[in-house]
Amino acid sequence: MTDLAIFAAGLPKAELHLHIEGALEPEQMFAFAQRNRVAIPYEDVAAVRAAYAFGNLQDFLDIYYAGADVLRTETDFCDLAQAYFARCAADHVVHAEIFFDPQTHTARGIAIGTVIEGLLAGMAAAERDQGITSRLILCFLRHLDEADAFATLDAARPWLDRIAGVGLDSSELGHPPEKFARVFAAAAALGLKRVAHAGEEGPPAYVTQALDLLGIDRLDHGNRALEDPLLIARLARTGMTLTVCPLSNLKLCVVPDIDAHPIDRMLRLGLRATINSDDPAYFGGYVNDNYRAVAATGRLTRDDFVTLARNSFLGSFLPDADIARHLAAIDAYVATHG
Repeated sequence: MTDLAIFAAGLPKAELHLHIEGALEPEQMFAFAQRNRVAIPYEDVAAVRAAYAFGNLQDFLDIYYAGADVLRTETDFCDLAQAYFARCAADHVVHAEIFFDPQTHTARGIAIGTVIEGLLAGMAAAERDQGITSRLILCFLRHLDEADAFATLDAARPWLDRIAGVGLDSSELGHPPEKFARVFAAAAALGLKRVAHAGEEGPPAYVTQALDLLGIDRLDHGNRALEDPLLIARLARTGMTLTVCPLSNLKLCVVPDIDAHPIDRMLRLGLRATINSDDPAYFGGYVNDNYRAVAATGRLTRDDFVTLARNSFLGSFLPDADIARHLAAIDAYVATHG
């Protein structure tokens, strides 16, 4: 590992784009399946890893939803979260804002409270034992209709004081943000932050819709915004945070190889880009794996990585005082690693 990669790995950082169901490692899948007596369509861990040779978003989602079927109890969701936070600790991630997909579970007959309470327990344990803070973001599945999203938001009402915001994920093509404008307005009225996946496989127009019709506070992915100079200028001018996921983009063929990833271009254009892992068990790496991958391209500098780490807190939903504390920690790290 190069000196630059080592420096980047040690930076205090936040993760803003992580699907907790996508942190389900094959070993966990088998353990949970055995614990819950759930049949899975793979004979062993090697067979699962072989199935990860998908070529697009939809192929990935098919495997992703099959894997989620082993998650049945509060203990499962708590254990899943704790395993993820152990990875955070190893990667110097001190704050995480994690997505969860309640519709994936309620459609299988799992109560939304089972999901939320299990995740909250794992989050509380991480803060108590490792000092890692976190926020929970409820995502609507865009391949389902808006009525289902409204029902999910209503079902989550008892826990909204412990949910930071709502998001929009799943199959992007054919499911534009405008499809969910009303439920996002309802979430805003409840005081929730709003984020959305846009411009991963969908066109730049989806990013514009997310901004104008959903009123997002943060843009997930956003790669294809780079195709529209006016949109780039708008994102830069407004300081919109982009939660970029290099290894995910590579695995899903959004980019042909990691050397072609536009993270350096995003920074040069003045975009508030961040680096995240998305679905790390499926895409081959957690946060520092993504940092190391882009460091290996040789196109990012030490200052770029400091900017990426700073952006991860500036784009978070933490209070200003906490953001300032984390930025000071980055400054201290830089000062001692000169």
